[in-house]
Amino acid sequence: MSAPVLHVRGRVLVGPEEVVDELWVVGGRVSFTPPGPGADVQTLEGWVLPGLVDAHCHVGLGPHGEVPRAEAEQQALTDRDRGTLLIRDAGQPGDTRWVDERDDLPKIIRAGRHIARTRRYIRNFAHEVEEDELVQHVRLEAHHGDGWVKLVGDWIDRDVGDLTPSWSRDAVAAAVAAAHEEGVRVTAHCFGEESLRDLAAAGIDCIEHATGLREDSIDTFAAQGIAIVPTLVNIAQFPGLAAPAAEKFPAYHRHMLDLHERRYATVGAAHEAGVPVYVGTDAGGSLPHGLVAQEMVELTKAGMSNLEVVDAATWGARAWLGRPGLAEGEDADLVVYAADPRDDVTVVGRPQAVVLRGRVVG
Repeated sequence: MSAPVLHVRGRVLVGPEEVVDELWVVGGRVSFTPPGPGADVQTLEGWVLPGLVDAHCHVGLGPHGEVPRAEAEQQALTDRDRGTLLIRDAGQPGDTRWVDERDDLPKIIRAGRHIARTRRYIRNFAHEVEEDELVQHVRLEAHHGDGWVKLVGDWIDRDVGDLTPSWSRDAVAAAVAAAHEEGVRVTAHCFGEESLRDLAAAGIDCIEHATGLREDSIDTFAAQGIAIVPTLVNIAQFPGLAAPAAEKFPAYHRHMLDLHERRYATVGAAHEAGVPVYVGTDAGGSLPHGLVAQEMVELTKAGMSNLEVVDAATWGARAWLGRPGLAEGEDADLVVYAADPRDDVTVVGRPQAVVLRGRVVG
C-alpha cells in the first residue's frame, strides 16, 4: 500500500535560515509542489525539522556485547519515537543489516566493529588485535561498514595506571592510510590527550568524546577539519566509571575526574576555534536510547547557540554524513514540533509527530 499524501505546513526549517511555509509528501517523498486534485490528504502543522541525527549510537549493543534482535529493535524504536531518524552506529559486534529491510526503523550508517588493542577495551565489544594485525582489520571493517571504520584510540593501561594510547603513531598512520585507500573515513574513541595528537597527525576524520583536547590539539583539529562528537551525556558518567579504580589506579581516577570537570570548557573551546561538532549520545552499552534531546541541551551548556546545536543534529550532521535533509524528491524523514527549536532547544524532546519515509510513525 502506498504511503499517504501529507500536507506539512507551518514553518518548515529546510536549513538554518531557510524557512518555507509548507511541503507535501507524495509517494513517501518530499515535494514542494501540491499534488493533483482528488488526493487523500492528511495535514500536519507546526515547526518542522529534518529527522534528527544521532552521530554516535549503538543499535544492537548492550553492556555485555551484542543483544538479541528484539532488544535491538526496541532500541531503534525508542530512538525513532524521539525523532532520531538517522543514526551513525559507531561500532558494535553484531549484524544489524536486517534494520535496513524495515521501513519503520531509522536509517543506520555503520562503522563496523570497534578495533581495539588486546585487553584494552570493554570485553565482547571489539576486535582485539596487536599492531601487526591493525591494518588487516581496518581493511576488513572498511567493507563491513557504510563508509566508516572505528578505532579505540586509548583506554586504561593497567601497567601504567592511567589512560595511554592504544597504538604507536606509526601504527595509526598506517591504519588511517589503509582506510582512506579503501575509500572510508576513520573515527576513534579517545578520552585522553596524547592519542588525539597521534591520530590528528595520521589524518583521522573524526574523534568520539575528545575530552582530552588541549589548545595545541584544538588548533590542529580546526586546521584539518577533524570533527568531534562529544557525547556529553556519556561524559557525565566519568565520576562513576572511575570510582572503582580510585584506590588501585589513583592517577587514572584523578585524570578522569579532571576530564569530566572541564568537559564543557573543552567542547566550548573546540567549537569557538572552528572544530566541527556533531550531536551523538553513545546510546547502547551502558546508556539508554532516545537521548538526543538531552545531548543537545548539554551542548548549549558548552556555549553553542540553540541554532548551532540544532544544525549539529540536523542539516549540518546530514551534510557531513552525506545524507539529504528536506529536499525535493528525497525520503520524507521529518519531525514536527509545537514551537521553534531555534528559540528553545528543549522543544526537541517533545515531538508532536514523527514522519519516516513518508509515514507517520510512533
